[in-house]
Amino acid sequence: MLLAMVALISGCATPVGKSPAEMFSEPPEVNSITRSGYTLANLPPPQNKLAVAVYDFPDLSGQRKPKENVAELSTAVTQGGSQILIDALLRAGMGSWFDVVERSGLANLLQERQIIRQQREAYQGAQAATLPALIYAGTILEGGIVSYDTNITTGGFGARLLGIGGNTEYRTDVVEVGLRLVSVQSGKIVRSVNTRKSILSVLLQGSVFKFIADEEILEAEAGITSNEPTNIAVREAIEAAVYALIVEGVIAGDFAFADPDEGAQVVAAYRAMRQRTIDAADIRSEGGYSPSGPM
Repeated sequence: MLLAMVALISGCATPVGKSPAEMFSEPPEVNSITRSGYTLANLPPPQNKLAVAVYDFPDLSGQRKPKENVAELSTAVTQGGSQILIDALLRAGMGSWFDVVERSGLANLLQERQIIRQQREAYQGAQAATLPALIYAGTILEGGIVSYDTNITTGGFGARLLGIGGNTEYRTDVVEVGLRLVSVQSGKIVRSVNTRKSILSVLLQGSVFKFIADEEILEAEAGITSNEPTNIAVREAIEAAVYALIVEGVIAGDFAFADPDEGAQVVAAYRAMRQRTIDAADIRSEGGYSPSGPM
């Protein structure tokens, strides 16, 4: 009877001609946005746009993908940090904050410009028009993914009564990124920020093991696992770092919003968020740790 019910439910739930993979798959997303990305995109415009260069944003954590009793060769975090950073910079304030110049593929860019120059000289001679000068950046953004820590917190809960029960388990990982703004003229590090993002994995399970007759046993299990994508967490951490770099630069007087009133609201919200972070750190330190050592 149980098998017949499962077959009936499966037949009704699955559309004709579609496999389970096709039924549960989702269409691709174009320019998907995160919570941090939404906040960054809605920043008020600045007084002056800033030209910045990004050469690289590497994975400095050195962590490999975790697995039972062995470390896989694949890395734990994305190796495309520079692409995520460039995308975040171009979205800041709906594209009003930064002009990002190409530097990671500079060799390809220079080679293509050389080809254009040679072709113009070949067909137009000495009178060939020259290419416009490349835009140079007054500042460089440096940094990287500085750490990836697994199993920061783990736990769970379960209960069973008369053969019916369930349990839940969870695990938290943490990824941290560092971002700094460097002046090209002086080489001075103008501003530096660090952001971290937790990565949550949750397992929910339920089961039934019960005698429904003298020689008949009902046994059923169900469960679901949810793992927050690591690359989304890295993206959110980088977007939060760009946001913090902008707002802290405004507070220090390096940048300025075009509308001082809108800027004041952004700065007030950022300071309130920072205060909540400090308060949370104070609460954690009361659990037995202080900068000077054990309490």
